[in-house]
Amino acid sequence: MALHGLMLLASLLVLLSCLTETAYGGILLSSLPNTLDVSASPHKPDQVNTPGVLLNFVGNIIAGEDKLGVVWSLNNSFPVGTEAAYKTVNIKLCYAPVSQVGKPERKTEDDLDKDKTCQIEFYTGPYNASVKWRYYESTLDRHVPHASYFVRAYVNDSAGVLVAYGQSSEPNGNENYTVNIFVVSGSHKRPKMVSIWFSVFVLLFFVA
Repeated sequence: MALHGLMLLASLLVLLSCLTETAYGGILLSSLPNTLDVSASPHKPDQVNTPGVLLNFVGNIIAGEDKLGVVWSLNNSFPVGTEAAYKTVNIKLCYAPVSQVGKPERKTEDDLDKDKTCQIEFYTGPYNASVKWRYYESTLDRHVPHASYFVRAYVNDSAGVLVAYGQSSEPNGNENYTVNIFVVSGSHKRPKMVSIWFSVFVLLFFVA
C-alpha cells in the first residue's frame, strides 16, 4: 500500500509539473535582444524611394474591412549573421498603454508567461534571413477589440525557443514615442450610407 501511495504521489507531481509548464519558459522580455525594426500601416511600403519602410501611421483601421501591413527587418546596429539562428517569427497586436488603463486583463508584465499585452495573433511563419526586409499584410479580423495597438514580433530558433524580438513602439511602451499606434474599431462602420441618405433627404426637402 505504501509503495502504491508513493507511485500515486509521483504521478500527481509529474501531472502537476506538466500543467504548470509555461509557454515561454519564464523568459523575461527585458532579457531578450531587441534586434528587429518593426513598423505597421494600412499603406504598402514605398519600394522605390524608401524600400522596406512603412510611413508612420496614426489613425483608424476598421476591423473586418481594412488591411494592415507589417514590415520587419534586422536593425542596422546589429552585425551580419545575427539572424543565423532565427527560424520563425510570430507577430502579434499589442494593447498600447492608453488601452490598458483600468483593464487588468491587458496588464503588461516583464515575465512573458504573465504578460497580457500582446494577445492577438497576426502572423506566424518562417523567418527568411536571405532577404533584407519582410512584409506581410492581412485584413484584420472583425472581432478585434476597439483599442489602440502597437505591433510586436517574436523570433524563435529551430528548437522553438524565443531568442529575440522587435516592436513598433519604444520598448517601454511610452506613447510619446509610439509612432505606429493605430485604432482598430470592431463595432463602428464607416458612415457611407448615412451620408448618402442625408444627401438624398436634403435634396428631396429642397425639391419639395
